[in-house]
Amino acid sequence: MPEEKICVIGLWHLGSVYTACLADLGYSVTGVDSDRDRIDNLAKGIPPLFEPGLAELVAANAKAGRLTFTTELNGAVKGARYVLITIDTPVNDNDEVDLSSVLSTANELAECLEDGSIIVVSSQVPVGTCHCIKALIKEKNPSLDFDIACSPENLRLGKAIGYFKSQDRIVIGADSEATLDAVEKLFSVIPAPKLRMNLKSAEMSKHAINAYLATTISFANELANLCDEVGADALRVAAALKSESRIGPGLPLLPGLGFAGGTLARDLNILRNLGDGHGCDTRLVDAVLEVNKQQNRLVVRKLEKLFGSVEDLNIGILGLTYKVGTSTLRRSAALEIIKDLRRGGAMVKACDPKADLTELKQHREFDYFIEPHDVARNADALVLVTEWPEFKDLDFDLLKSLMRRPVIIDTKNMLYDKQLGKKGFTYIGVGTG
Repeated sequence: MPEEKICVIGLWHLGSVYTACLADLGYSVTGVDSDRDRIDNLAKGIPPLFEPGLAELVAANAKAGRLTFTTELNGAVKGARYVLITIDTPVNDNDEVDLSSVLSTANELAECLEDGSIIVVSSQVPVGTCHCIKALIKEKNPSLDFDIACSPENLRLGKAIGYFKSQDRIVIGADSEATLDAVEKLFSVIPAPKLRMNLKSAEMSKHAINAYLATTISFANELANLCDEVGADALRVAAALKSESRIGPGLPLLPGLGFAGGTLARDLNILRNLGDGHGCDTRLVDAVLEVNKQQNRLVVRKLEKLFGSVEDLNIGILGLTYKVGTSTLRRSAALEIIKDLRRGGAMVKACDPKADLTELKQHREFDYFIEPHDVARNADALVLVTEWPEFKDLDFDLLKSLMRRPVIIDTKNMLYDKQLGKKGFTYIGVGTG
């Protein structure tokens, strides 16, 4: 079993998963965060947001003595060979990344990092950030003997524990072979291929992956919109695409809403800014962002096509969270749709089985209900946004009886096989013709 002590800085989703999983794989892990309430909750086995299996993993490893939490960086770094930066870097409304927390952490580390330590940056940061962190620490503490590596996170909200422990590959970036060897040893407890490269290549790899995924999503959505106009079925078209050996089954080619959450858009904007700064055209990146922006108005466009206007309509939203398997509403597609509906004069009710109550209190633009039938009462349309399995087995006869007009817009095509048209609904999917 591993013997090294690990310090993990930043304990929202990314850091909570890293601390729990690394402790479960045998390391002695100390998690650090400046939020006292977050630390107190984690010490009780309560993560900052819902992730399947995470609460149980945190509690089990804390009980076993492999996992502790603190607000004191100095003590947490003491004796730690590896210091992981797992701060969830926020983005603003323009999907621009805020590095202030990462850079302030670097300033703090300059005063307490021990000789021989390796900083491993797993936060999503623009290319060049690791060199900036190293230079900042060296400027404040020139005699400190340390190195820095980049291993971009590869998690999925709602499936994070499984992805951490069984990754497709682990990217490791560093500018010295000794550091590459050391970080590869750190992750040797995870049975996945290790891809070694320099720092900037590792940082760029995350931008490239997210930009590629974003491109496929926008491509699939543009096809879906055309399918709706000509009477083709985008779901069948996607199946044909995925069966092509040069494309493959894993790509996100299903029609639906545009990407939300800020994660993919953050990396697209980073690439666009790099292009602006170095005189390189990024026309494909620009197009992907524009297609996505228009796709997230899809719900209002469909309602306007059906009713002429959304003004004075009562709309029910099924699903508020960023995606299935998480409790956060941060930058979710549902919030963008609600903002669009409210701007057009609609009234909105919503429900979600896992939405974070603290986050819900920040939103006054819709009425929140626990039960879907309360959202359906007197509604002119229901819009399914987050594909929670609970929504697939609703009592649709009851919903129809409560609604003013039995319209369902299914942005995930989750109810496609329910044949709701036979139950008297006007059922509208995405790309289903």
